[in-house]
Amino acid sequence: MKSIHAIIAEDEQLAREELIYLLQNEQDVITYPSAETGKRLIELYVEHEPDVIFIDVEMPGITGVEAAKRITELAYNQPPLFVFTTAYDEYAVDAFEIDATDYLLKPYSDERFQKTMRRIRKQLVQMNEKNEQHVQQDQIPTSKLLVDDGDRMVVLSPDSIYYAVPSKRIVEIHTKDEVIKSRMTLQELEEKLRGLSFFRTHRSYLVNLNYIHEITPWFNGTCNVTLQDKLHTTLPVSRSARKVLLELFKN
Repeated sequence: MKSIHAIIAEDEQLAREELIYLLQNEQDVITYPSAETGKRLIELYVEHEPDVIFIDVEMPGITGVEAAKRITELAYNQPPLFVFTTAYDEYAVDAFEIDATDYLLKPYSDERFQKTMRRIRKQLVQMNEKNEQHVQQDQIPTSKLLVDDGDRMVVLSPDSIYYAVPSKRIVEIHTKDEVIKSRMTLQELEEKLRGLSFFRTHRSYLVNLNYIHEITPWFNGTCNVTLQDKLHTTLPVSRSARKVLLELFKN
């Protein structure tokens, strides 16, 4: 597991030093500067954004519970874990109202402290796994293509495209159901379809190889392809593209 970054918020010096000592003995914990007030804790949180905060319930000015609530509101993504410390167990209810990870009653025994650390590690692992799942979901590639035709954003399946051809300052994308006119260039469309079954048969034509019905010779080493659309559209293939096209079908 990666390092755990922690901040201690404690106005009592002895209690603060004890927590620092306990945390420094944990090999996977890195401690940031400590806070003696709730206001200073909020400032340190903004500066360091720790994974966990050990926070005294009663502190001068802003209480520990109030500081934790403000930090939760400030958190951009995931708020830190909170472990509340106090000498009075009647404050436990207030602490758990903001979903505290644990509640340490002073003075803390080593056994009780280790139990808290186990809870912290377990929760951080669960949070990391959840974040990784979100990242993976965000990175799932869609099989659809988003095309701006000026008046609307059209969601296309690449399989529905027969071919595309420039026309003045637009690109006409011929699909099974309609002709979509987009302001993107043919080169930009080709980049979006890279890795799929599309081939530039000519400087001005991008063709879906899956819809080629036949290839017929033309002249000077060029040829034509006839598509499987309703119009049996015939498109030119340049001399250099012809060699590559024939190799693609051979392979």
